[in-house]
Amino acid sequence: MNVKKFTAATSREALRKVRDALGPDAVILSNRPVDGVVEILALDNDDVASLAAPAPDSEMAQPAPRLALDAFDQEAPSFVNRRGSAPAVAPEHVFARRAAQPEPEFAPEPAFTSLRAPAPVSAPVEPAFDMDAMTKMMQAAISQAKESAAQEMTGMMSELRAMRGMMESQLAEMSWGSTQQREPQKAAVLREMLAAGFSASLSRYLIDKLPANKDVAEAMRWVKTVLARNLTTMADEDALLDQGGVFALVGPTGVGKTTTTAKLAARCVMRHGADKLALITTDAYRIGGHEQLRIYGKILGVMVHSVKDEADLRIALKELKNKHTVLIDTIGMSQRDQMVTEQVAMLTGAGADVKRLLCLNSTSTNETLNEVVRAYSGSGLHGCIMTKLDEAASIGNVLDVMIRNKLNLHYISNGQRVPEDLHLADRAMLVDRAFRSRRDAASQFDDADLPVLMAGTGNVHNDSSLRGVHLG
Repeated sequence: MNVKKFTAATSREALRKVRDALGPDAVILSNRPVDGVVEILALDNDDVASLAAPAPDSEMAQPAPRLALDAFDQEAPSFVNRRGSAPAVAPEHVFARRAAQPEPEFAPEPAFTSLRAPAPVSAPVEPAFDMDAMTKMMQAAISQAKESAAQEMTGMMSELRAMRGMMESQLAEMSWGSTQQREPQKAAVLREMLAAGFSASLSRYLIDKLPANKDVAEAMRWVKTVLARNLTTMADEDALLDQGGVFALVGPTGVGKTTTTAKLAARCVMRHGADKLALITTDAYRIGGHEQLRIYGKILGVMVHSVKDEADLRIALKELKNKHTVLIDTIGMSQRDQMVTEQVAMLTGAGADVKRLLCLNSTSTNETLNEVVRAYSGSGLHGCIMTKLDEAASIGNVLDVMIRNKLNLHYISNGQRVPEDLHLADRAMLVDRAFRSRRDAASQFDDADLPVLMAGTGNVHNDSSLRGVHLG
């Protein structure tokens, strides 16, 4: 068997080659694409005929049965012998005798009548192609490639941000070193702000905006004016006491919420009377927590209601809706406690317009106060109260946080006396005190340390918390 292979760019061209080489009767064994071309395996028709011929000893190879024509064979051997030459005319008695004999009921067919249309030879069976499996494999490969690319991009972006931060720090350090030599008054003002407790970012922002050709005294007056202008305070308490409403004092443990609530309650009683005020406490966990407020309420002649959850708070506020002012003393918890979010949600969903007043401890650090504000802000704070002013060595830290977070300062608390130690905020007094309380500590920052401190502030002009600072 001589199987021949034909290749071409297209199936049409390959079939043409087969027809030219083996003729129109060639048998196609297989047709498949291989390496970008079409490959055809074909067999000549004669080879197929030789494959289809029976073996000599098979039943099909035996001679076909013949009729009983002995006389005919004897009298006309040349007629049945194909290799001999047939006579021109057969004897009449032979034809007569042949015509008189009956025809057989059937005539056996030869083994092969024709090889012009051989039976098609089946091509080799190829394994089935699973399209779904191939699609899943391709999707998995694409997903893995995307994930790998995303990880590489994330790593690249982290490296770029780190390089950018390092370059900004180095440039800021170099820039401040040059500024320090050219304008020494800026270094003096910066030391004063850092010693007062203001953050390095706010200090640098104001130093960068400091008008030129000012000595140290003039520069300090300009800085104090800008700080006082950006410190929002309540002008008078009539807006709070006369308008009334529901106020909740919130904040971490030990910040002085209960004492401050009692001070506000005393002011309300003196303004409108005890029957116009109601006190609510949610501090049912701290031992003696609600008892302290009950003592204050008994002294003021005001009933204190204790609630445990949002449902109790809804009921209490509904019963007290005829009161002019309702003060809520909440349970204190760390700003990192997950229950802070639940407390904010409880006050927000109490069914009344509860105004939250955040108590800020003046003795806390700048970082701690920023965490407290972020934790207790929720949907927004109505204002804040500065507590423990009498215990703070410096108050620039709490003023910095209020300025950066745009908090409205209502009161300042500077002692335990009720209600004497609660005052309206005076912006100029607070800013002046911030610098006056740490004047002796300004020498702790050396000139060599200032460039390093400024390098850690980054690009303060992109800080969103500083964009709202008004320079006048």
